[in-house]
Amino acid sequence: MNYRPSFNTIPVVVKNLIIINVLFFLATMVMERMGINLYTYLGLHFPLSEKFRLHQIFTHMFMHGGISHIFFNMFALYMFGRVLESVWGPKRFLTFYLVTGIGAAALHTAVNFFEYYRDASQLTPEQIEYVKEVGYGIWSEGKNFTEPLLGKLNLILNTPTVGASGAVFGILLGFGMLFPNTQLMLLFPPIPIKAKYFVMGYGAIELYLGFAQPGSNVAHFAHLGGMLFGYFMIKYWNKNSRKFY
Repeated sequence: MNYRPSFNTIPVVVKNLIIINVLFFLATMVMERMGINLYTYLGLHFPLSEKFRLHQIFTHMFMHGGISHIFFNMFALYMFGRVLESVWGPKRFLTFYLVTGIGAAALHTAVNFFEYYRDASQLTPEQIEYVKEVGYGIWSEGKNFTEPLLGKLNLILNTPTVGASGAVFGILLGFGMLFPNTQLMLLFPPIPIKAKYFVMGYGAIELYLGFAQPGSNVAHFAHLGGMLFGYFMIKYWNKNSRKFY
């Protein structure tokens, strides 16, 4: 008898997370055609921005910026998340997913606060207020201030952070900790590598890029935040339980 993988065989939490993310993505495209930008309402904004709402800490994890963004996140969630859910069970896996996603947002926001106050200290109160008053209108037109510090401040205030990447990086870290010697096959170059080395290498790259590319469209410190919170969660669970449930 031939076995064919079925969507029904995917663990319940992973399956529903994929469904929810896809529905959010489709809703975003439909609403955009109607002139409504869901990123403004559901993407995570900087807490000092007038666009910030508390629910964004949660909803940003289900928003994505494009087909490739959501595809690679959902592919990684499927590949590694279903293994972790089969070990931990749905409740513990969902807790891990949400905590690492929110933890990723926390570290990303902390880095943004540091950059905001560092740059704002070099500007006058009038310049800062000017950015707050007109910055969003300029940003929404795909433009920005030509003065570097004003532009950086505007991006921090008005660029929403979206994606499940923080939680996905937490899952990747969890897989590497639970199955460190599992062989993974890289695509570029196509060579095998143990999961523990893959995770450590990925983390090192994200750390380097986080410092080397400040203001990048990719939230490198959010990825590191997901890994960091995932590491501490697993260590805590290991300390307080003889086995995972």
